[in-house]
Amino acid sequence: MIEPHPLVAMIHAVPAAHRTAEEAFAREFPQATVWNVLDDRLLDDARGAGGLTGALRRRMLRLIGHVMDGGARALLLTCSSYGEVVDTARALWDVPVLKSDEAMFKAALAGPYRRIAVVASTPPAVPAAVAQLEALVPVVRPDRPLDIVTALSEEAAAADDADAAARHLADALHAADGAEVDAVLLAQYSLSPAREALAGLLGVPVLDGAGAAARELRVLLTPDGPPVPAAAVAS
Repeated sequence: MIEPHPLVAMIHAVPAAHRTAEEAFAREFPQATVWNVLDDRLLDDARGAGGLTGALRRRMLRLIGHVMDGGARALLLTCSSYGEVVDTARALWDVPVLKSDEAMFKAALAGPYRRIAVVASTPPAVPAAVAQLEALVPVVRPDRPLDIVTALSEEAAAADDADAAARHLADALHAADGAEVDAVLLAQYSLSPAREALAGLLGVPVLDGAGAAARELRVLLTPDGPPVPAAAVAS
């Protein structure tokens, strides 16, 4: 049975991701009823531990269990650093559970890009995003090579505005020999406001995950609705 206003839960590690994802759903999937859950220690604790620990994985699974018990018809985990927990959640709950950037990665891999940059402002986000991207390569583009460049700018996280964040990310990308990439992927929702400015500085497409995730859940939860055009997914 298709629900007219399906309850979509989102678990966030930073307030900025909450705002970005909610704006994306208002634009791309306004029929959804959005439920935001924020634990603003998730990212700091992962950073302090040097990555995910067993305790942090269990903590995220408890948060996921909380929204599932509350009737969520789908879940979006907006923190890329916790993406690996999604695999466990999918085995435990029979509703769509999305990693933060899966839809964006699929769109990028389906596109014409040969050299793709992954940029972030927090260290755990880089290996998590690259691992997801590499895992999708054999599925989405097994016969086409892909070169991945990574760049980290922790200064971007403390930037006063989107333009300043974009400049920090561009500087980090140039320092990482990423000047000749075909596209840039933002590894965190909190960086989405810098997308347009970064694209202007680099002269290449810059993709973010929030809108792509909203479009994918719209298709999954309202299968009688219009299909998502490939161009829209990659925007």
